[in-house]
Amino acid sequence: MKKYTVAVIGLGRMGSFLDMSIANAVAASERLELAAGADLLEERRGMFTEAWGVPTYESYAEMIDRHSPDVAAICTTATGLQKPGREAPSKDFVGDSHADDAIAVIEAGVRMLFVEKAMSCSIAKADAVLEACNRRGVKYGSGLLRRHNPAYKAARKAIEAGEIGEVKTAVHYGASSLMHGHIHSIDTISYLLGDPKIAAARGDLIPRGTRIEGNRIESDPQAVYQLELEDGMMVSSVPGVGFEFEVIGGGGMIRTMDNGANVAMRKASGDGEGRPEMLPAPFPSVEPANNTLVCLEDLVDAHEQGRDAHGDIAVTHRVTEACIAVAESHRQGGAWVDLPAANRDMYIFHV
Repeated sequence: MKKYTVAVIGLGRMGSFLDMSIANAVAASERLELAAGADLLEERRGMFTEAWGVPTYESYAEMIDRHSPDVAAICTTATGLQKPGREAPSKDFVGDSHADDAIAVIEAGVRMLFVEKAMSCSIAKADAVLEACNRRGVKYGSGLLRRHNPAYKAARKAIEAGEIGEVKTAVHYGASSLMHGHIHSIDTISYLLGDPKIAAARGDLIPRGTRIEGNRIESDPQAVYQLELEDGMMVSSVPGVGFEFEVIGGGGMIRTMDNGANVAMRKASGDGEGRPEMLPAPFPSVEPANNTLVCLEDLVDAHEQGRDAHGDIAVTHRVTEACIAVAESHRQGGAWVDLPAANRDMYIFHV
């Protein structure tokens, strides 16, 4: 079995510390091997070497040059600034670390790429990453990891099998900021529905009186949204507690609960006359998995099989564009924004 080497850029939570970190996922894989790490902070470099026994670098360019990894995992903040800074440090700051670092790593010759969410702070930079991936034939996976969760996979399989009849709509329940949370919710709805193209988006920033000046937002705003899919279906978000999804069909509905820990299904009963009663239906239990590991091994499979990764660059670009288009809709007073969006330079600062 061929082993693929992985280099990590950004040695904080997602790079090393969390149970779902890249380093932990690689350690659990028989197909992946940790090669090196890079971080601007000396303390983190020391901790990474102590924990994982691999060399570290201040410059990720030097790391890539020395180790020529098969996979690079970009786990920095979206803007390259250290947490917990939640607002842009100045009116002219346009840092976009995820996008800029992704392009640099692609141009350095890395063929498989994991990039934490969101992939960019503007649609224009997302366009540049998409172009670089397509030109170089790079397999791309992102930190939008719910699509790699077995519970969501089981829900999608049931939906595709017609268990709830023809799908009518989908709803996300949960109050969230736009780039930190709704990038996940839009991606998960997209995944559950088979990753259709998104025709248009609209929404509101919260509070509704939020003003967008200079084609930029200085911090990640709370938001609600609606999406129109290519077949005309409408999906939406509802602010609330938790992070749950419901897909509603003509013959039933499926709801993921407790942030994907549980799935419930209801099906219509009766003879089809009048309003059908929706009764609980059995749904198979699903064993949990390390979503990061599933994502990384899917990248390897995509590379070996010559196929797109699940949640590849085209899907991630589409979801990112829809997310940023929600802010553009707010700027236009809640109008629908057709995709591709005309304004590709809206910048949203987020960590």
